[in-house]
Amino acid sequence: MKTWLKRTLIGMFGATVLFGGLAACSHRYHGYGWQDTSDEDAAQHKARMVDRIGSRLDLDEAQKAKLGAVADQLRAQRQALTAGSDPRTEVQSLVAGNTFDRAKAKAFIDAKTGAIQAKSPELIAAVGDFYDSLRPDQQQKVRDYMTRGGHGWGH
Repeated sequence: MKTWLKRTLIGMFGATVLFGGLAACSHRYHGYGWQDTSDEDAAQHKARMVDRIGSRLDLDEAQKAKLGAVADQLRAQRQALTAGSDPRTEVQSLVAGNTFDRAKAKAFIDAKTGAIQAKSPELIAAVGDFYDSLRPDQQQKVRDYMTRGGHGWGH
């Protein structure tokens, strides 16, 4: 086979693989963004999370209930952060004009900070109640997991 023909075929094959890979990676399923999760999906996710963590930490039913309360508070915190409009759209609007809209950026940050501060006491209480309910060996498992950077429980 001629050299130029080989190079052409190899180049076309490489381009096909490259563009096919880019097309596959660019696909995004829109149904599972945390912003637009339905209550049913959130309940299923919560149940899976409680079961998964519960099995790894050997939690009893009372501890699982407290872990469920943590999940509920995290969801409430997320909903408070995304209340109003789409954060991506708001950030894009900051740079839509010829100058960066500093006043709007400050208002955006203040609103998000206020949402975090408003929901933080409940979240801190839920996490504290859950962690305090763990036995010393379970607490050590949590500390070990955090030391590993979140790797090691099936990631």
